[in-house]
Amino acid sequence: MKKLILATAVLAAFAGGQVHAEDAAPAAKPDNETTFNAAVVSDYRYRGISQTRLKPALQGGFDYTNNPTGFYAGTWLSTIKWTKDAGGSGDIEWDLYAGKRGQVTEAVSYDVGVLSYVYPSNDLGHVAGFANANTTEIYGQIGAGPAYVKYSHALTNLFGFVDSKNSGYLDIGANIEAGEGITINLHAGHQKVKGTDVASYTDWKIGATKDFGVVSGALAVIGTNANETAYASPANGKFLGKTALVLTVSKTF
Repeated sequence: MKKLILATAVLAAFAGGQVHAEDAAPAAKPDNETTFNAAVVSDYRYRGISQTRLKPALQGGFDYTNNPTGFYAGTWLSTIKWTKDAGGSGDIEWDLYAGKRGQVTEAVSYDVGVLSYVYPSNDLGHVAGFANANTTEIYGQIGAGPAYVKYSHALTNLFGFVDSKNSGYLDIGANIEAGEGITINLHAGHQKVKGTDVASYTDWKIGATKDFGVVSGALAVIGTNANETAYASPANGKFLGKTALVLTVSKTF
């Protein structure tokens, strides 16, 4: 009887250990994966320049990934102010993108794709000194561990700059896991605007993101060396590339 009880206990312990081991193992990703995201930001900065006149913005998007192939596509929207401030109209940026990501080697990853920034009814093409704000870029990224290098190349005029096709943006950064759900975010970039050297500039970011479970929070210091005249808000004259602290609260589901 004692042997039977002992054997039963051993089997139970083994079975329990198996259950816990299975629970601890990461779940395999589905072949087709979809996610939604939503965020509120204290200032929508893109490549260091405020898109919202240094004011808050609401943002959200949708992503689809085919995990076996690495192909993905998605869309993302944000409230903006700059197209209207520049004399046009519209208060939405609508991004559409698709690409492919994968591994070059076990240690080196890649990501290539195309991204269109659409500004519905922006009308900047009818404003003197501006081109239509809609912009399409192709991009390529190489990553190793937490670090990455990315280059984006404009196939159209860039964000309303006249004769700026073939402008480029170099992005270097790292997202370093620091434990306790905290990621350190480091970034430096250089925007080359073809045809107008005064609009070219370098931007940078030092920040941290923390996953709180219900939401994620990010706090970053963002700045540029952009020309203050070229990137002054037409609405109030404030420098849109000034160094500032930016807060983001987001949720992916």
